[in-house]
Amino acid sequence: MTHAKNRPLREEMYRAYVTRASAGDLDNTPIIDKILALRQEKAELLGYKDFAELSMASKMATLDRAEQLLEELRSSSIAAAETDLTDVKAHAAASGFTADLLWWDVAFWAERLREAKYDLKDEELRPYFALPAVLDGLFQVAKRLFDVDVVAADGAVPVWHPDVRFFKVMQGDAPKAYFYLDPYSRPAEKRGGAWMAEVVGRSRLLAPAPGAAPGSPRLPVAHMVCNQSPPVDGAPSLMTFREVETLFHEFGHALQHMLTSVDEGLVAGIRGVEWDAVELPSQFMENWCYDRPTLYSFAKHYQTGEPLPEEMFKRLKAAKTFRSGTMMLRQIHFGSIDLELHSRFSPGHGESVFERDAHVAQKTQVMPPFPDDRFLCSFSHIFAGGYSAGYYSYKWAEVLSADAFAAFEEAGLDDDLAVVSTGRRFRDTVLALGGSKAPEKVFELFRGREPSTEPLLRHAGLIPAGA
Repeated sequence: MTHAKNRPLREEMYRAYVTRASAGDLDNTPIIDKILALRQEKAELLGYKDFAELSMASKMATLDRAEQLLEELRSSSIAAAETDLTDVKAHAAASGFTADLLWWDVAFWAERLREAKYDLKDEELRPYFALPAVLDGLFQVAKRLFDVDVVAADGAVPVWHPDVRFFKVMQGDAPKAYFYLDPYSRPAEKRGGAWMAEVVGRSRLLAPAPGAAPGSPRLPVAHMVCNQSPPVDGAPSLMTFREVETLFHEFGHALQHMLTSVDEGLVAGIRGVEWDAVELPSQFMENWCYDRPTLYSFAKHYQTGEPLPEEMFKRLKAAKTFRSGTMMLRQIHFGSIDLELHSRFSPGHGESVFERDAHVAQKTQVMPPFPDDRFLCSFSHIFAGGYSAGYYSYKWAEVLSADAFAAFEEAGLDDDLAVVSTGRRFRDTVLALGGSKAPEKVFELFRGREPSTEPLLRHAGLIPAGA
């Protein structure tokens, strides 16, 4: 949809995509109605008003707070999304496109606009992001903020592939945790994407490592898995900028697992952390990829040592907010229809799920809804995954992480003592306390107040700095 020049082909692909699993023997519509009815029945059996209330019982947010947050983001994004659409139409017209811009045209012309404005290609950036240098920069951030040293310990333990690395995390002279890193793509044996998971968690009840002092807790061990290009012809693995962000993201998860101070295994590290708060540390770490001193500590050409050209850095930062209003509304729509269906919709009472979706879209889309849109039939996140009455969590966690990074901005990113002090506070609250305290209490211990949407909107370019 972003690169096909053949407009009839784009239309054919678009129609097929938004109507999949919605007709004939493969029609998911009756299954959706049954799922919603059974979830409502389950909620009532358990003493809840609706499934959304049941879902929120184990999350940081309530239904009212989640919908309030989505509305704050929506109202601040709608004008920017309208401008996004106007800009795309203008660029298409300037490029000789004379027809009305329809649903299957937007992604194509938006990509042409992005290319014209920023002209950033992954292959131009890769030479500046060699994995060994990026790891050094990442570990320097951990040292600066959290006062831990990440030390290579390859060969200390068995690994499942020669490419897998092993590291220990030191706090002072003592080990705090350990982690494996499996960085390269191996399509024959690894699924795509990136993830962090625990090998073992911190626990005082379970046996510590051999030789540990009596009464010492078992130390946490994590593994981080990525799927980037392996080294070729003697050159190191060269990363796209998105892969750099992903590495920082997964390390954020690993830090929460590894730097916990909780000895009760069921709530140590990432265990017991509410669904809508668990992405806070990971998304927080991504912010440091756009911090100039941090980025330039490792963004050097792998052959010449030359730093990333300043013009590339400027375009990289500017591209971060490209069409941010549109992207914000897209996620808000998904979160809003999810909550709507699980709190105020009753299947089999006249209105279909698609009619309710179109009603929600009147507030969350700047183009009229596509009349035959049946995306709900393939919305596996909420009907076949773990995000039912929880899709809002993506935005909730972004608000938390942006607000957490804003604490460093307020302290002064150029003030090293203030950054170090704020980093220690983040370590001793968000990273250390795990699931041992309610996430709103943990956040307030770090931030001194409830979360605010202002930093996320500011970082997305949707409100001016200082607004």
